[in-house]
This record gives sequence, structure tokens and C-alpha cells, in this order.
Amino acid sequence: MTASTKKTTLAWYRGATKNQWRAFMAAYLGWMLDVMDLMIFSFVIVYVLQEFNSDSGVAGLVVSLGLVASAFGGFIFGLLADKIGRTKSMMASIVCYSIGTVLCGFAPNIVALMVFRMIVGLGVGGEWGAGAALVSETWPAKHRGKVLAFVQSAFAAGYALAAVITAIVLPLGGWRWVFFVGVFPAVLALWIRRNTEEPEVWKQSERVSAKSALRILFVDYRRRTISCLAFTAAASCGYWGLFTWLPSYLATPIEDGGRGLDLMHSTTWIIFIQVGAFFGFILFGYLADWIGRKKTFVAYFVGATVMIPVFLNIQGSVGIVITGAVMALLGTGFYSGFGPTFAELFPTEIRAFAQGFVYNTGRAISAIAPALVGYLTIAFGPVSALLTTAGFYLLAALIVVLTIPETRGAKLEDA
Repeated sequence: MTASTKKTTLAWYRGATKNQWRAFMAAYLGWMLDVMDLMIFSFVIVYVLQEFNSDSGVAGLVVSLGLVASAFGGFIFGLLADKIGRTKSMMASIVCYSIGTVLCGFAPNIVALMVFRMIVGLGVGGEWGAGAALVSETWPAKHRGKVLAFVQSAFAAGYALAAVITAIVLPLGGWRWVFFVGVFPAVLALWIRRNTEEPEVWKQSERVSAKSALRILFVDYRRRTISCLAFTAAASCGYWGLFTWLPSYLATPIEDGGRGLDLMHSTTWIIFIQVGAFFGFILFGYLADWIGRKKTFVAYFVGATVMIPVFLNIQGSVGIVITGAVMALLGTGFYSGFGPTFAELFPTEIRAFAQGFVYNTGRAISAIAPALVGYLTIAFGPVSALLTTAGFYLLAALIVVLTIPETRGAKLEDA
């Protein structure tokens, strides 16, 4: 590879068309606001539990139910995305999670909150599959990993945005007003409707029925589906078990096994750690296009396995920030690989459905992790509970090594 060719490959954004940029922005903003609405609950857990007189086990159940609902969202909106279009499905999912988040602010009790968080989960589950398919089919194969990595980096922006909104709104209006802010993503749906075109590869593809889509996914592509679902579920267990409870761990008094940080210091730490996650997303994309998806997944999962105990045992504020950022880089950045890998493993006529189903069903299975860590925290303390998440990352690495084929550079029509 010549120097000029390498420079062109790295500069993925040069020569991009207006339609490619609009697809990128629609997916990026939709994912950022998706994550914002999803993660807000993690920052107000303590205050919700106080008002409803509940414990951490119940809070973990609320999170888990939302993740389970995301699997149904991926199923429903994925079928819609393959049938009526990526942009229309994305619009509907954004409106869904926006409405659900606002309803959370009106919740009269913990049961109602569970129901409303499930509505959020439906929308959240639908947005990722449609957005990933839209970008995968709009940008060229040589840049697919990098472009989707930048889209996935919106996760860090959404997480940090949730922290900032909580820090500003919570002292002024309480936890309910933090949820009310969640209505604003619905405005994005209007922009998508006016400015984003459907990919040509989707326009030219065959429309299949739900029955046919299920047959293709579970019969024709059964081995790929099971393999992808297994490592997605394991990795997601590691992520959701760890990062759902990190804000609570930071705020828990030192005598109870936490770090004893106040709201402002905890929020600042979260922002720093999301900087690490941001670079993790981006780095994964470049590595995946350079050395392959499989090797990059394994490196990230093994690295996260090592960094979790290091972070939980480090002392000093500087050490917490540095190790936390590295842990987030490895323990979150792997999400960049799901979009290009799944796009390259499944055909166009079921691509959004396959991506949404595998990603969100894996996330739904991972619903056991927040509940598990919540109950283990009660029994053994937060440090011991969070340590268990390292095992999930290690399991994900083993599954990738044994079952996932390399797909770098694959043409989507050949999936």
C-alpha cells in the first residue's frame, strides 16, 4: 500500500456524498439521543429508590426489563426497516423512546416506572438496527468499520450528555424533570423525514415477509445467528453489569464499599470515562479495518477482563480517572464492531432485522447482569459484585475465537 493510498484509506470522510453525510448524521444523532434517554435512569437510580422506598435489586430489575423490551423493539422495528425503509423505521423508534422517557417522569410508583422503561426499551431496540443498516449500505466497504465506529462513538456522547443533564436539571427540579428532558429527541425524527434518503442497495433488494425473514435468519443463517447472539450476549452482560452500576458505585459511601463521590465529582468522572469510551469506539473501527474484526474483538474483550480488577483496586483520584478511562475504552469500544460485522454476515433483505434482532436479543439476555450485580451488591458489596463482570468479557473472547468468521472487506451483496 502506497503512502497516498494509506492516507486516502484513513481519511474516510474525503469525497463523501451529501447523502452519505445525511445518513451518517441521522444515525449518529439518533444513537446519541437513544443512549441519553436509556442511561438517564442510571444517574437518578438513588433518588428514585428513595422516593419509592425500593432497593438496588428492584432498580436492577427495572433496567433489566428495559433491556428485555429492546429485543422486541429490535424484532419489530427491524422487520419494519427491511419492509418500509431504514429511515421510516428509525423515525418511529425515536418517537417511541422519547415518549417512553417522558412517561417515566410521570410514574406514580415503581411498577409504572417498569412499564414506561419497557416502552423506552422498545424504541431503543429499534433505532440501532435501522441506523446501522442505513450507514452500512450507504458508505463503501473499505471505510465501513471506521464510519460505523464514529457512529458508535455517539454512545459516549449520549452517556456524557445524560450525566450533564442530570447534573444541571436534578438540583433544580428533581429526578422527574430529568426524564422530561427526554422528549427532545423526537424533534430529530422530523429532520430525518425531510433530509435522509433510503440506500440504493435496499431499494433494489427483495422485500420478504416476516415468515421468510425468520426462515432465512434461523434456518439458512442459523449458525451465524447463534454465534453472533452468543458473543453479543456475553459482551453485553459485561457492559451492562459493569456500567449500569458504576454511577451508584461512585456515589456509595466509602464505608459501604464505594468511592464516596458527590454528584459533581461523580459527573466529572463519568465525563472523563466517556472520553476513554469515545477513543475506544474510534480505535476499534480503525483496527477492525486494518487487522480484521475478529482480532480486534478478542483484544478488546481480553483487555477489559484485565482492567476491571485493576480499576476496582486502584487508589487515588488520578489512578481512578486513568484506569477508568482505559477500562471504558476496552469495555465499551467493542460495540463499534457489531454494526459492520453483522452487516457483512447477513443479506440485504433481512439485514436490519438480523442486526436489530441479534444486537437487541443479546442485550436482552444481558438483562440478567444488572439484576445479578444489584443482588450481589446487597450480599457481598459493590466491589465483589462488579468483579463478576470480567468473566462475561472473557467468555465473549472465547466465543469469538471459536465461532466468528473474519468479514473484513466483504461486499454487502455477497453476505
